[in-house]
Amino acid sequence: MKHAPLDFSGVQTYPIKERKNKMTVEKDLAAPVTPGMSVSQLLAAMPAQLGAQSLNAVIDAVVVARQKGKPVVVAMGGHVIKCGLQPVLKSLIEADIITAVALNGSGSIHDYEIALIGATSEDVGAVLHAGTFGMAEETGAHINAALKKGVAEGRGHGESIGRAILDNELPYREHSLLATCVAKGIPITVHVAVGTDITHQHPTADGAVIGAASYTDFRTFTSVVSQLGDGGVYLNVGSAVLLPEVFLKALSIAQNLGHHVDHFTTANFDMQQHYRPLQNVVKRPTSGKSHGYTLTGHHEIMIPLLAAGILSKI
Repeated sequence: MKHAPLDFSGVQTYPIKERKNKMTVEKDLAAPVTPGMSVSQLLAAMPAQLGAQSLNAVIDAVVVARQKGKPVVVAMGGHVIKCGLQPVLKSLIEADIITAVALNGSGSIHDYEIALIGATSEDVGAVLHAGTFGMAEETGAHINAALKKGVAEGRGHGESIGRAILDNELPYREHSLLATCVAKGIPITVHVAVGTDITHQHPTADGAVIGAASYTDFRTFTSVVSQLGDGGVYLNVGSAVLLPEVFLKALSIAQNLGHHVDHFTTANFDMQQHYRPLQNVVKRPTSGKSHGYTLTGHHEIMIPLLAAGILSKI
């Protein structure tokens, strides 16, 4: 069917001064970037738009939370540890800003290997077909032994490994997030799915011990989450599935037990935004009177910037 070109002569317009705009130079324009700017000046110079606005909002929420004595919880995947961000995170722990840390299993493994040999992250593709991926003797034997000892003494997964790092005086222990948290006395929980971590491949692995250690940490983590209401902050960094699911269940239990968890802030930091963090961290938990933010970017850039912004304002 042929169509004659539509006649636009009857289209109605209106004066631009009547239009509502999302950006104005009075409120949203960035300030000039100049040599020698401080971190605070750089953050203040960012436009009040989108990611910059979210980053500054999260920084402010963390600062206010600690001023009120409310928790700031950081949950992270293993890639954050592999990026070498422990010194940045340690600076926030030692400044009494981060009050609890949650890791998945890979995060604890990378952290332990760094404490042990000052290196981690093998080339999976190069060794997978040889059957040697994840089979380093010390990693499996040491971690599984630490869990067995820790469970017998009533400890959770994270504290068991962190305590082993300290007790055995591992040569690079000053770079360990697990050891830092144990030494500082703040909760460090590790949440595993059996079969996802290389330590589960080893003959020393004990499913009952692994489950007991992680379950103890889930209960501890739920206690931490129960205190987030009225000003706390929860940051999910680089965990696309496991920790967002754990957070949602912990939040449900806390509410079920009568803890009022509302009026708090969540944020998801990742290189790309995934379904579960968006739903289980940013949206669903904040559907009341809380606030959720998404920050997209590389961890090795975003987390030092976040930390610098917090420390410049605290």
